[in-house]
This record gives sequence, structure tokens and C-alpha cells, in this order.
Amino acid sequence: MNQLNFEGRVAVVTGGAQGIGRAAAEHLSKGGATIAIWDMDMDESMETAAAINGNTRAVQTDISSWESVEAAFEKTMRDFGRVDIVVNSAGIAGSNAPVAEYDVEEFSRIVAVNLLGTFHVNKVVVPGMRERNYGRIVNIASVAGKEGNPNASAYSSSKAGVIGFTKSLGKELADVDVAVNCVTPAAARTRIFDQMSEEHIQYMLSKIPRNRFLEVDEAAAMIAWLASEDNSFTTGGVFDLSGGRATY
Repeated sequence: MNQLNFEGRVAVVTGGAQGIGRAAAEHLSKGGATIAIWDMDMDESMETAAAINGNTRAVQTDISSWESVEAAFEKTMRDFGRVDIVVNSAGIAGSNAPVAEYDVEEFSRIVAVNLLGTFHVNKVVVPGMRERNYGRIVNIASVAGKEGNPNASAYSSSKAGVIGFTKSLGKELADVDVAVNCVTPAAARTRIFDQMSEEHIQYMLSKIPRNRFLEVDEAAAMIAWLASEDNSFTTGGVFDLSGGRATY
């Protein structure tokens, strides 16, 4: 994997304790970035932080709560003084069920984390990025947000919302050197599979022309470029990571 230069940059990675978030944090750190992991699981976040390097900090954060995100941001600013990069990877899949049978509270919970959480994390860092005329935001959406997966209406619609939100914010910040993009991964074999039925997992695999799941390091490579200074023009974009499932 080619290594980009992130020397002197401070990156927040939500959901960075494991999965795609951890892979992104590791890749950014190898390029020289200082990392703040915002995650619900403090124990695992601290283990990940220690494994990455001694300057990586773990901050317990519930991105569905604006107050929690504000507190995490304030701590990160005290520790590091600024935020240059955000990889917003925290998210949940939730349960699988037809719309007619979907639990109302469960639907709201998934939207609160995946969509409102994206809004909270992006909102808190935008003023500083605009003031400093530099920032890179990468939101993790999903191919389900493009195509919709049956029996996953909450997840699909929340990730479609992340795509629309990213496009909107990218246009808002196009007058400064702040790039806001998202990626739309196919399924990767991470802990999020624990929330899904085996039937749904096999359905997702059947839709991928490469006939395999995404590797987290493959996702990290694309995320790293979007988070780099090399990405100086593209903003409001949606980058495919679906193994050929979605071609638009």
C-alpha cells in the first residue's frame, strides 16, 4: 500500500477502535498523523491507541449525542490544538426485518448514530477548518445507501442520508480548502456482521461481482487519499468501494 504524507496533521477517527476505522487510523498514523480515536468502547479504544503509537489518544464518545461530541472535541483541542482530518467511521447496522415489522425505536437508534452522528461530528469541526482554510472530512456511507438492501430500511436510509449530507456540506465549503467526501463500501467482515442475520450477510455477498467481501485495508487506502493534501480539488464526492456492485 502506498504511503501518503500526513506529518503534522491531527486526525479524528470515529469508530476507530476496530474495523474500517481502525485500519484508517493505522494508515494515517503511519503517514505521520496524530490520531484521536472517538469511540464508545473505551477499553478497546485504549488498546488500539496503544497499538498504533504512544501519541494516539482514545476519547470515549457517543456520536449520537451532541453533548458527547462537543466534549470529545474540546478534549481533542486541549490535547492537540486543532483537527485537520476527520474520518467518520462510527456506525451501526441494526437488526434485519421488513418495514412492516421494524421496531420503531430501533429505526430511530440507527438513524441517530449513522445520520445524526455524522451531522454532529462534521458540525463540530467545520468552524475551525474554515477558519484555518484547511480540512479533510471523509464520511463512511455504504453501498446500501445507493441501492437499498431489503430488510435493512433503517441502515439503507441512514446511509443514503450520509451521502446527501456529504454532498451538501461539500458544496458549502467549496470556497475554502476543505474537502468533504464519502465512501460507499460493500460489506467488510468486521464486528458489524454480529448485528446481521446470516441470510442478510449471504445476500450482500451475492451482490458483489468480485465475489468476496471488502478488506479493511482496501478501504483505508481510499480513505487516506481522500484525507490527504493530494485531494485538493474533489469535494462533495461519493467514492465506490463495492467490488463492482454499484458503478455510478
